[in-house]
Amino acid sequence: MSWTEPAETISNAEPISVSGLLQRAKLALERALPLCWVSGEISGFKRAASGHCYFDLKDDAAQIACVLYRNRAALAGFELKDGAQVELRVRPSVYEPRGSLQFTVEQARLAGVGRLYEAFLRLKAKLDAEGLFADELKRELPAFPRCIGLITSTRAAALADMLRVLRDRWPRAQVVVYPASVQGASAPRELLAALNAANARAECDVLIIGRGGGSIEDLWAFNDEALVRAVAASSVPIVSAVGHETDFTLCDFAADVRAPTPTAAATMVTPEQHKLRTALGERAQRLIDALDNRCNRLAERLDHLAAQLRSSLGQLAPWREALLRAEARLQRCLTRQLPMQHARLEALARTLVARQLPPPAIARRLSGCEHALTPAMRSRLLSAQHRLDRAAMALAHLNPENVLDRGYVLVYDRSGALVTDHSPISIGEQLTLHSRRRRVRVTADAITDVKVNPSNG
Repeated sequence: MSWTEPAETISNAEPISVSGLLQRAKLALERALPLCWVSGEISGFKRAASGHCYFDLKDDAAQIACVLYRNRAALAGFELKDGAQVELRVRPSVYEPRGSLQFTVEQARLAGVGRLYEAFLRLKAKLDAEGLFADELKRELPAFPRCIGLITSTRAAALADMLRVLRDRWPRAQVVVYPASVQGASAPRELLAALNAANARAECDVLIIGRGGGSIEDLWAFNDEALVRAVAASSVPIVSAVGHETDFTLCDFAADVRAPTPTAAATMVTPEQHKLRTALGERAQRLIDALDNRCNRLAERLDHLAAQLRSSLGQLAPWREALLRAEARLQRCLTRQLPMQHARLEALARTLVARQLPPPAIARRLSGCEHALTPAMRSRLLSAQHRLDRAAMALAHLNPENVLDRGYVLVYDRSGALVTDHSPISIGEQLTLHSRRRRVRVTADAITDVKVNPSNG
């Protein structure tokens, strides 16, 4: 049977239980009286061991019993006590064990907060419509700030907390405090003046504006329209840290970053030294490992090239001997050429005399031969000298002593032959190491074939 049925229907029906009647009354009240705000004064306040709060809400003419359960009481944000003028959002309820009417409190605030909250919403909608809170206006905070500015009261406990965190996390940063009242009629004007001074001096990389927790009236200075516009227009990135995590002001929306508490704001604007040192150490170790690997690869390549050079010296030895022999032959030819040419001239002169050619003709003939022979001999001598120079240069490149000048050594076996990759060597064999200035005799105690990676060459 619904509560909308006529009274006579209930009276003619079978009797119902007391609990059934109360259940119907409770249902009828909940339907007829939805959630609403009611104002009054708290009286007879009691907090049970369970954390639930029980009190009466009264005015000059009446009072009603109220219950505020523990989970809702934790969100009140102010002290509930006798005599407090409050505004409660309530719904009716029937306490069936006693059959009494009470109101369950869903939300509580100090009297007058409702009007402030409505003003907050109106201004927020206005500024939001102007684009003052747009995400594209938000800026990144500097990773390693050199100077951090704090706009708050010098008497606030939040200032000491922020200074402690900044000192512990990033002591190398300079901290500048721009003092201002954070509560009261003069607070908006002082906060605005401090913010303008910070921007004009341009000495900080980031600013924190805020204070500790409080009621909506305590935090109202941070909803001032002029201050909110100045926060949005600041040339220095700003972190807003007003109140506790559940508190919101318009400065939170206008700032580049909103921190839940002033302590959290100090953490946001500073890097953690320990983590920074750890990251730098890891990067340094990776760099050292990379350099070690590079040096090892270069050393392997150098060993490979040295082995190739030792092999090449043995292969070039026959060519060196052939070049030396060719040089000797060329030198002998050059030393014999001039006497042979003079002898040829003398023989030609004798032939001409024997033919009894006229003296003027012989003189002209000899003079022509001399003029023709001199340039030809000079050309041949220059050509021979050039070939000799090229041969000497080639020999110098192949000279093993040049390798010794660079710190290498040559290895010879007991017979004095140069040891190459193909030379037979046995364990215990006596070998001689030739450097530029030393001869060292060693004994082979191990022979290992080295596999050369062509890609390293």
